[in-house]
Amino acid sequence: MSTSFPATLVLEDGTVYLGTSFGAQTDVVFELVFNTSMTGYQEIMTDPSYRGQGVLFTVPHIGNVGINSEDYESAGPQVSALVIRSLSPVVSNWRSQIDLSTWMKKFGVPGIADVDTRALTRKLRTSGTLKAALSTNGTSAAVLLNSTREWPGLDGIDMVQEVTCREPYLWQGDLGDHWIQSHVQATLNMSNSFNLRVVLVDFGAKRNIMRHLASMGLSVMVVPANSSAETILAFHPDGVMLSNGPGDPAALSGVVSTLKKLIDINLPIFGICLGHQLIGLALGGQTSRLKFGHHGGNHPVLDTRSGKVYITSQNHNYRVLPDTLDPQAVEITHISLNDGSLEGFRLKNKPVYCVQFHPEAAPGPHDAHEIFEPFHQMLINRKLTASDNLHG
Repeated sequence: MSTSFPATLVLEDGTVYLGTSFGAQTDVVFELVFNTSMTGYQEIMTDPSYRGQGVLFTVPHIGNVGINSEDYESAGPQVSALVIRSLSPVVSNWRSQIDLSTWMKKFGVPGIADVDTRALTRKLRTSGTLKAALSTNGTSAAVLLNSTREWPGLDGIDMVQEVTCREPYLWQGDLGDHWIQSHVQATLNMSNSFNLRVVLVDFGAKRNIMRHLASMGLSVMVVPANSSAETILAFHPDGVMLSNGPGDPAALSGVVSTLKKLIDINLPIFGICLGHQLIGLALGGQTSRLKFGHHGGNHPVLDTRSGKVYITSQNHNYRVLPDTLDPQAVEITHISLNDGSLEGFRLKNKPVYCVQFHPEAAPGPHDAHEIFEPFHQMLINRKLTASDNLHG
């Protein structure tokens, strides 16, 4: 473990928390959110949707399983900082290759431990998401407070450009865990026989999205977030997947214009999280900020058609306002049982649907893996229709 130094966390309202540093020695300003997941801190920290945010874990004990080479959701940590109650003094897991503090130091990410995270979580629930500054470098609370008040925050800011890929590439990574592979094995041969191709628009995609698609036998071409409709269609996709990502969807007007074109040509489209919000905007809807967001692996979501309740993994600070969507064109399919916010919808007359939660579920329960299946069926149906037209 690295040597510890004093650390200071200051919120924009002037509240100061003193604790013990771990990770990198530096100063950073961010938006502070809390995450209620009980496991999976490596997946959470490497989720690009957290770009510009510091994560407060409500689970009190962090670091006991270390870091391994298999559980990355991107190339490295994406969070700005970590706020925790207790850092494990030992690592005890056979998969661990490096301890959490050393790994964070390697990537320049600071952390503060020995904080009353229960009190801080209650504060965020009452006040809403707050800007914060953390110093593990000895900077005074007064200077940190000024930094939070000068920082513009994430509203209206395009954070996607910090995390999207720079060039298109064909996904050639692993095919996901054994549960995923066995779950989709029945459809794998059918996918292979159709040579189905998907373009994944990368707004900050978690790797488990690509793993799910590849495990279903799909060829996955990943393209940058600002790719034009013409660029996407040049890959001759059978469908388009819109990934998760960070920041304010209202800042991505160029992407919204591209989505309008793709929706108009009846191409199968499936959106997750930020992708869900962008489809809403492309349909003329509006988005707004949630008070303190949804971050965790235990959020109940109701499927309005079947009555089934999914326990879902979520990570978002913005939502689509359902009253701004055209009820003649849109069917609401999922709602949050925590706060009633919109969690999913589909178009009634086009092969387009989306969910606000994360069915790829890393970290999180496996409940919602089946949400991928309608997209897979849309791809097959499109291929069958094209074949019928060719031979008709």
